[in-house]
Amino acid sequence: MAEAPRRIWLCADDYGMAPGVNDAIRQLIARGRINATSVMVGAPSFTAEEAGALDALNTGQTRAAIGLHVTLTAPFSPVSDGYRPLRKHHFPRLNEMMRLSHLRRLSAERLTIEIGSQLRLFAEAFGRLPDFIDGHQHVQLFPQVRDALLKVMAEAAPDAWVRQCGRARGARRLNDRKGLLLDVLSVRFRSKAATMRIATNPAFAGAYDFAGKADYAALFARFLTGLPEGGLIMCHPGFVDAALKSLDPLTDQREREFAFFESEAFPRVLSENGVALAQPST
Repeated sequence: MAEAPRRIWLCADDYGMAPGVNDAIRQLIARGRINATSVMVGAPSFTAEEAGALDALNTGQTRAAIGLHVTLTAPFSPVSDGYRPLRKHHFPRLNEMMRLSHLRRLSAERLTIEIGSQLRLFAEAFGRLPDFIDGHQHVQLFPQVRDALLKVMAEAAPDAWVRQCGRARGARRLNDRKGLLLDVLSVRFRSKAATMRIATNPAFAGAYDFAGKADYAALFARFLTGLPEGGLIMCHPGFVDAALKSLDPLTDQREREFAFFESEAFPRVLSENGVALAQPST
């Protein structure tokens, strides 16, 4: 008897960032090529219409889990009043946000209010709480941010799960500095989430050098190595448009990811590795 495939989550981040990103994600969900997406409620291309178009894909059949992509870094801005610190009305950039959090110079109160405000906007847009929560540029793992986020989840969304970014043991490579950093940050994050009885994904993959012109098909096969049942792969499919170029340096690589997921090579790679996409619950 053939062994049952491992069921995993393939989550497209950044819904709401730009029209081309939204369109690409919806197309892949409709074709059954991804089974999750996380939404940036404070991004300029997240509107009631864009929320409705995404939510409509789950009408009659649940095709994708929909989560909140907590956003706390530039060039995006807070959705709550009085958030600090700001840089020309925007959040600090990633490196500064990481430094401030490790030095514990962020306001726990303001973080909690902002994350709670983003959660409320999600609930207003979709008429329900998110299936899961993660963070843009992995901010959910940072000290202070993780405390505020898990506090908000425990109080307001206890049934949602949260993304941790530790890799499966067999996929850890010592020359992957970004992966090692995420592994380290995830240790404390998982421990705190478990203490608060908040579920996490058992393993994570999908990080790579977005600045290069990597062979994404080859990378994706590597992401599947050792990924257990319930593991999660992060992805960033999209079409390049003016809005995306104004907000994010990750542009052409999004189209390469989309092309791979749309191709017949994608289901073949899943099958060859004994993997299938999980079925989101209704």
